[in-house]
Amino acid sequence: MNDKTLRASVVGAGLLTATSVFATGDSAKFEATSLTRNDGSATIELSRLSTFEGNIASPETTLCDDLGGVDEVAIQGGAEIVAHDAYTQRLFVTHDEVKQVACEDGSEFEERIFRGIDFVDIANPQHPRRVKSVDVSALGRPTSVAVCKNRRFVAAAIAADPLFQEGSSGELEAVNGVVAFFNKRTGRHINTVEVGALPDMITCTPDGNTLLVANEAEPERDAYEVDPPGSVSVIDVSHGPRSAEVYTAGFEDFNDKKDELIAQGVRIFGPNASVAQDVEPEYIAVDSYSEVAWITLQENNAVAKLDISSKTITDILPLGYKDHALLIIPEDSPTGRAIHNGLDPSDRDGGRIIRPEPVSGMYQPDAIAAFQVEGQVYFATANEGDSRDYDSFSEEFRIKDFPDEEEGLPEICLDEFPEDIQDDQRLGRLKTTSVPPRGFDEINNCQSELFSFGGRSFSIWGGDGELIYDSGDDFEQITATAFPDNFNSQDNRDTFDDRSDDKGPEPEGITTGMVNGRTYAFTILERIGGVMVYDVSEPAAPRFQQYINNRDFTKGRGDRAPEGIVFIPAGDVKGFLPLIAVAHEESGTTTLYRIKPKTKHRSHIFADY
Repeated sequence: MNDKTLRASVVGAGLLTATSVFATGDSAKFEATSLTRNDGSATIELSRLSTFEGNIASPETTLCDDLGGVDEVAIQGGAEIVAHDAYTQRLFVTHDEVKQVACEDGSEFEERIFRGIDFVDIANPQHPRRVKSVDVSALGRPTSVAVCKNRRFVAAAIAADPLFQEGSSGELEAVNGVVAFFNKRTGRHINTVEVGALPDMITCTPDGNTLLVANEAEPERDAYEVDPPGSVSVIDVSHGPRSAEVYTAGFEDFNDKKDELIAQGVRIFGPNASVAQDVEPEYIAVDSYSEVAWITLQENNAVAKLDISSKTITDILPLGYKDHALLIIPEDSPTGRAIHNGLDPSDRDGGRIIRPEPVSGMYQPDAIAAFQVEGQVYFATANEGDSRDYDSFSEEFRIKDFPDEEEGLPEICLDEFPEDIQDDQRLGRLKTTSVPPRGFDEINNCQSELFSFGGRSFSIWGGDGELIYDSGDDFEQITATAFPDNFNSQDNRDTFDDRSDDKGPEPEGITTGMVNGRTYAFTILERIGGVMVYDVSEPAAPRFQQYINNRDFTKGRGDRAPEGIVFIPAGDVKGFLPLIAVAHEESGTTTLYRIKPKTKHRSHIFADY
């Protein structure tokens, strides 16, 4: 039995398609696809409750009717990050979008730009409604939003637009972003404070006293002449937003440790970049005591630790690499659990062929979430992957591009790999880096290890960055069964196998929450869409619960490109069960899923593996 057949027998036979019915909204006239377990041990079940469609342009317009009716509605950009406030029963959703509506005769009558935050009332979660939109375009482009416990404001991270401009000396300079505070009931602007370059994510500590901002500080893309330092802004809001004090936690203390960090596995490879310039903080998670934060450094394949009280970055933790050749069946495993790290690395192999291959995946997480089990702190990551691909500098190539002397790509050590390794049907199409972090054979002048972007999975780590668990090839196996005709689809087109050569389903966001005393992780997949649900109450042995996707591939309807997710505990929702809210960048929709405890007599339809 070959590896492909083995995996099919373990997983595929136990996967069947089920549906959860919903009935409100124009994009809700179909059934969300859902896969669950079949061994009777699933403990929760998600079903779609409602979808907020406030950013879809309405075809019911007088002007379009005069011109013959709407033929096409095109939306670029949409709902991105979502936060929830229990006191006002509102969602706050960021948008950075351009809308165009075209009429049947081909003439465009409207182009409306909205950059801001929607205030969405969910006092009745079955019928979310927008109560206010706050335009922030005068300040820049909104990237993230956060609500602090027991505070009356909502805080938005806003990147400068443009990100770079000519300074007083005539040289190009990075422009710092801001955090803006608004009254969470009225939307009234309260205060604005300056943070670092390109603030990409904002979160509040559980005690409500501190806002943390990940300043990604990407380089100037055209010529790479300016590369601002990455940082984390620590904002004290304990005395209110008008008295907010901003402190900067930088990475300059690690500049003289560059060689040591590289040796440990931290990717530092920007042209002429110091450590502080090269790190690009992406996402932040905070422990329940509001003492420690973990910050993903996506391009660097690392996570930084922040001591909140001292406002100091204390460590940079390399995450290592995922062996996609690893396949261990239960009888050979010391834990009795199968390990399948395969992937489908080609969009030219003619099918959903998920198999072990000799390539190392760089986890490169985007979102991160902290949780605690029996007093022990863990963090979970959505291993999206990302490359630096600018006009001035690009690391992104295909494995079949090796060797290329002009691009600095060495020979592949062919005695280390199968002879067809660079064929399109094997690894030839797979995106890889021109700056491999390890594996160069100096004696034979060839590359003995190949790398791919992202882990196509979610992982659980100990507080000091030790890998506790990885979901292996679950996400590709499950989505291949749920959507056999749209496996590894694009987010904006109903395609087949398009993303296999890149980052597969592309796990984007992750959140955790407790339901009936058990802890669950909810991971969203940016490309094919949907939410993966795992019980992580035993961090070393999570158990898959469900995959649900509110997307209709047959007619191009529903949610596309999930970008942000938030867990809403039962106590924070009036009269309803716990929820998650998911914001979608391409469709502009924000969907609420109800989380219901599952009884043992209910039907289950996903195999344990």
